[in-house]
Amino acid sequence: MPEAGPILYIASELPKLSETFVYREILALRAKSVDVRVASVHEPRDEFARSELAAMKRDAVVVYQGGVFGVLVDVLLETMGHPVPTAMTMLYAKIDPLFAKGLSIAGRAKTFYQYLAGISLARRVRHLGIRHIHAHFAHVPATIAMSAANQLDVPFSFTGHANDLFRHRSLLEEKLDRAAFVACISSWHNHWYGSVRRAKRDNRPIIRCGVDLNDFAPATQTPRLIVSVARLVEKKGLDTLIEACALLRARGVEFRCKIAGDGPMRAQLRAMIDEQKLGGSVELLGPLPNEKVRELVSSASVFCLPCRDDSSGDRDGIPVALMEAMACQVATVSGDLPAIRELIEDGVSGRLVPGGDAEALAGTLEELLESDELREALGVQGRRRIAEEFDLDVNADRMIKALRTLGGLA
Repeated sequence: MPEAGPILYIASELPKLSETFVYREILALRAKSVDVRVASVHEPRDEFARSELAAMKRDAVVVYQGGVFGVLVDVLLETMGHPVPTAMTMLYAKIDPLFAKGLSIAGRAKTFYQYLAGISLARRVRHLGIRHIHAHFAHVPATIAMSAANQLDVPFSFTGHANDLFRHRSLLEEKLDRAAFVACISSWHNHWYGSVRRAKRDNRPIIRCGVDLNDFAPATQTPRLIVSVARLVEKKGLDTLIEACALLRARGVEFRCKIAGDGPMRAQLRAMIDEQKLGGSVELLGPLPNEKVRELVSSASVFCLPCRDDSSGDRDGIPVALMEAMACQVATVSGDLPAIRELIEDGVSGRLVPGGDAEALAGTLEELLESDELREALGVQGRRRIAEEFDLDVNADRMIKALRTLGGLA
């Protein structure tokens, strides 16, 4: 697809170690001869040993790098050089925040600034001849993408995930109306977008966040080891996992549990472990580099991520950690959420339990820990499910098709 011209990918921080699904998608597209350039709303902070990612970080256009002054200078220069598109983009910048649903006064001011940042980004990438802009995350990155695309007179698209749709939603109706297409990570997301903007549209293709099966080969598993990898936030359900571990110990079930990740609930989870005297059985490992995460996941007997709706209404889409565990052929347990049902068929490719139900989770974990045959069967079917629907190569082809048929590229 070299004739398609460069497209621009934008995310809040690109590349970012914890958002593997974004940079993997970019690398997969580049491997198929798609010219992808990158922009990052904020300066990428992570360090990368892998040369392709180090280069991606080095080459990323950082939207907020020049601060407010830099953005305003770019807007002034764009006004002088391209007055008509700038006037149109500025009109959107004034009207959209004013009439947007659910935004505070501060939120409206931030949205206006994001439009200005989009004009600034357009000026900084104009020389590249960008023909399409795609944003990962439907809030700030998509707002900036929508503004920059208007300024450059090119189409834009976006992929929504979870927090950006449920907790920090902004201008979603406008983005659904104006986007050339919306990449849906699940059929549930597709239907949900339709409930937000009911007009019938044929521009919501299913494009999963894929994983490369070659990077996640089955490995030797550690007996009776439960593993979880997640940001330590309420919707991941890790407090439920710790409660379930306490129940397992009370029943005399032999196990160890290792939880990797960091986040605002770390102190609370540590207090739960101490209160239940689970220190000899449950470990909080903190954040780990991707290579160590891969080793940890592939060594598990069972991978557990009991996701649920949190108190603010936020919920997961389809966590990449679940896909990676299934790709490693590890028996996987998750919370029963609509989007996750598209990944895991209960009793076939993994197990689903009601969110927040520690008793049910403990029973499921006990069943799996006690049955080598059941774990093996679920692991095999889980990896097969990834190969069929969530493979990175398959979904890179879907993105290319969307860019060609919906995104206006040759």
